[in-house]
Amino acid sequence: MSVSRDAVLACLRDVKAPSGVDLVEAGLVRALNVEDGAVRFVMEVDQPDPFMAAKAEAEEKLTALGAVSVTIIMTAHSQKAPPPDLKLGRAAEAKGPEKVPGIDRIIAVASGKGGVGKSTVAANLACALAAEGRRVGMLDADVYGPSQPRMLGVSGRPQSPDGKIILPLRNYGVTMMSIGLMTNEDQAVVWRGPMLMGALQQMLTQVQWGALDVLIVDLPPGTGDVQMTLAQKAHLDGAVIVSTPQDVALLDARKGIDMFNQMGTPVIGMIENMSTHICSNCGHEEHLFGHGGVKAEAEKLGVPLLAEIPLHLDIRVAADAGAPIVVSKPGSPQAQAFRDVARALIKVGKGG
Repeated sequence: MSVSRDAVLACLRDVKAPSGVDLVEAGLVRALNVEDGAVRFVMEVDQPDPFMAAKAEAEEKLTALGAVSVTIIMTAHSQKAPPPDLKLGRAAEAKGPEKVPGIDRIIAVASGKGGVGKSTVAANLACALAAEGRRVGMLDADVYGPSQPRMLGVSGRPQSPDGKIILPLRNYGVTMMSIGLMTNEDQAVVWRGPMLMGALQQMLTQVQWGALDVLIVDLPPGTGDVQMTLAQKAHLDGAVIVSTPQDVALLDARKGIDMFNQMGTPVIGMIENMSTHICSNCGHEEHLFGHGGVKAEAEKLGVPLLAEIPLHLDIRVAADAGAPIVVSKPGSPQAQAFRDVARALIKVGKGG
C-alpha cells in the first residue's frame, strides 16, 4: 500500500531541524510530491551542512514508513549573502565556469521572450543530434514552465538510489532531466531565486548524465537567475537564440544576446521560428509574424542564421503528443529543417 501525503508529513514532523523545530513547522519542506510510493521534496536551508543529519534521518524514516524511493533536494538560501555583482562578465570570469564531468559540450537554447517555440526547438534539436549519432542529454532548466517531459514523451520519475546521485530518464536517444519530473503536471513551482539556482546546480552536478557528446539546456525565457547561474557555474560552449520574426520578439532577443555577450558565452547562431505558413489546402504562403527579421538581425550581429522553421500544425501536434516531429515524421520538410541545424552544429564543432 502506497504511503499517503498526510503520513509523509506526519513522519517529517518527527524529524528535528538543528533549531529543534521539526522540518514541517520550520517551513523547510517545499514542493512535496507523493506518488506511487515515491516521495520527493525540496529542503530550503541557509547552509546545507548543518541539515545533512536531518536529511539522512528523514530518508531513513520515510523508507521505514514504506516509501519505495525518497528524493530530497537541498537548496541553500542565505539571508547574509552579499549583493550581486552587476558586472556580469567579470563575475563569471572571476568564478571560473567549470566543465561538467563526462559532458563534452553544453549548448543553451534561449529566447528573449516566451511563446516563440524555444522548447519545441530544443526538443527537436536534441532528437536531431541523437539521430545524427551523437550522445545527447537534455536539461530542462525552464523551472517555472518545464515542458520537456511532455515533449519528449517521458512520464516516469527519476530515482536516487543513495539520496545523492539522481538517475535521469531517457527517450528517443536523449537522456533527460527536468524539475517537471519531480512535480505533478499541474503543480506550480513557487521558488525564490536562490532555490532555482540551487536546483539548477544539483541537476547539473548530481544527475548521473554519463558520457555525453552534447548537453542541450532548455533555458527559461528572459535574462534572469537561471541564465546567470548556468553561465557562471558551467562552461557553456555556446547559445542558440530562438525568435519569431516580429519586432517585439526581436527586441527581447537582442537583450538575451547582450546578456550572453556580457557573460562571455558565444552565440552560435539564431533560429527564426514560425517563419512562414503554407496553407495545407491551397498551398498559399503567408508570413503571419513577418519574415526575414531574424535573418537581418543575425547579419547585423555577425552570427549565422541556422534555420527558418515554418509555422506548421504537425510540429505542434507532434510536440503535444510526446514525439517531436524529428522522431514522428523524420522524412518531412519540417523535420529536415531541424536535422539541418544539427548538422550545422556538428560541422562547426558544437554539436558533438
